Amino acid sequence: MTARLARIFRYPVKSIGGEELAEVTLTPRQPLPGDRRFGVLHQAALHHLTEGRLEKWLPKSAFLRGAAAAPLQAVRGGWHGETLTLTHPDLPPLSADPSADPQALVDWVAPLWADSGKAPPARLVEGPQALADVKQPFVSILSLSSLAALEQRLGRNLGTDRWRGNLWIDGWEPFAEHDLRLHTLRIGEVVVKLTERIDRCPATSADTRTGRLDGDMPADLQRLFDNTDFGIYGEVRQGGTIRPGDAVEIL
Repeated sequence: MTARLARIFRYPVKSIGGEELAEVTLTPRQPLPGDRRFGVLHQAALHHLTEGRLEKWLPKSAFLRGAAAAPLQAVRGGWHGETLTLTHPDLPPLSADPSADPQALVDWVAPLWADSGKAPPARLVEGPQALADVKQPFVSILSLSSLAALEQRLGRNLGTDRWRGNLWIDGWEPFAEHDLRLHTLRIGEVVVKLTERIDRCPATSADTRTGRLDGDMPADLQRLFDNTDFGIYGEVRQGGTIRPGDAVEIL
């Protein structure tokens, strides 16, 4: 079976919502455009700001994140023009322009963070670079066949949302991506150098339909595979526009 690009996702706000794209144009040594553009800092991280602005990448511990508050994992949605439109099963929908009214998003997610045991949400910030869990300008690449195999082993549906991956590939052998570190892929007209596996955190333990824990995913991965990896990062080496259905070739 020929491997194909199956789905493309972008996450405008770190750990809060996400949207599926019909196409995306990638640039060498840059992440997926607009991915993790914003993040919500908690109060204990405000000292990192310079005159109210975030001027450096910060680790995930500075932000609201699903690993500390499972309800965040059930937020869905993305851009509608200049407005972010988000939904959650326990909240009314939100539509807000993050540039004009950043406090609206902070106030909206506050109930989802309330039981985290962390400092309260304080400010929506735009990063000088993608506010991903890794500082390097990577895209994340995951496999639908690996997901299907994991679901079969665990005996339950997991879905794609909990993994918050950018590019999903269909047609590889299950977990083939784990052996492709330092290999190069061609996806349509784009060339990506694979770099390192993605180590998974407790955020993946939440059911994204409800925002409630349905297991311990890092422990399950460790038990089944002697590691907590799922997916792999890559660095774009040759840019271009890609769409679902594009052929994926290992160079």
